[in-house]
Amino acid sequence: MLNDFPLWPQQASTLAHRVDALYIFLLIVTGMMALLVCTLVIVFAARFRNRPGVRAEQIEGSNALEITWSVIPFFVFMVIFAWGAVVYFSQRTPPADATEVYVVAKQWMWKVEHAEGQREINELHVPVGRDVKLIMTSQDVIHSFYIPAFRVKQDVLPGRYTVEWFRATKPGTYHLFCAEYCGTQHSGMVGDIVVLEPAQYEAWINGGSNGPLSATGEKIFAELGCSTCHRTDMQGRGPNLQGVYGKPVELADGRTVTADENYLRECILDPGAKRVKGFQPIMPTFQGLVSEEQVNALVAYIKSISETKPAGGMKTANAGAANQPQSNGSQVQ
Repeated sequence: MLNDFPLWPQQASTLAHRVDALYIFLLIVTGMMALLVCTLVIVFAARFRNRPGVRAEQIEGSNALEITWSVIPFFVFMVIFAWGAVVYFSQRTPPADATEVYVVAKQWMWKVEHAEGQREINELHVPVGRDVKLIMTSQDVIHSFYIPAFRVKQDVLPGRYTVEWFRATKPGTYHLFCAEYCGTQHSGMVGDIVVLEPAQYEAWINGGSNGPLSATGEKIFAELGCSTCHRTDMQGRGPNLQGVYGKPVELADGRTVTADENYLRECILDPGAKRVKGFQPIMPTFQGLVSEEQVNALVAYIKSISETKPAGGMKTANAGAANQPQSNGSQVQ
């Protein structure tokens, strides 16, 4: 009978047990403190009640008592802080070799694209026992990607990427919710996380007709004319993009930033915001001209060529907007 009324969702990820353990500890500590306070209130109210003929007396404080009820809670709170910090940072630091999946939130659906090219709407297929990193953005308003069984939830914001990761431990189908009110049909923005055995997942991921996401990005890169400026021989009017992902980039204003997904995205949509040192701000913005899915594909392509070493004698430059005058300002260079 109790199985029909679980106290919380089933635990289906490596993080779920850690989150639940911390939550149970918080419940125990706060429950014990609430019980202690209520008990003392009742005892003191009965013992020191107003009685005829008994005058109230001034009672001086006890240093030992005050130190005790200050020091013990301090250490309890420090345990909570340290434990919570460890869980938080492990949740916010995806493994370097995690499988990457791009997610675009839209009123009122989840659009998913895998690196292999498989596309889904309101479903996400993942393998059991493998780290999965979600690179997410919103097409309109703030959403929140929430999987109760995995104990993971991350806001999905317009104009930037946010990241969430997990490792599923049990095959099955689990609920996906939007946990941020996003409009009149917010309650209908739901989906499924389908966890498959490795062999089943490989069969599913290889069963699509779409090419890899990076290949789609390479095609868009060529169609927009980006390759005429972002050349690999250092003769282009824009920085060489090979090997740039994950590396430090020196900007014209003296700052140094890391070329992560958000940096690459910003260079596409707002190229003048972080101009690379040594190049002129001539690249036009593509805000509103490319879709979120196309931006994801371009970022995936730049990441893929960053994994390939340049040819001998070729110097790798930093990524960013194309930065010297060009004959056709309507194309990204």
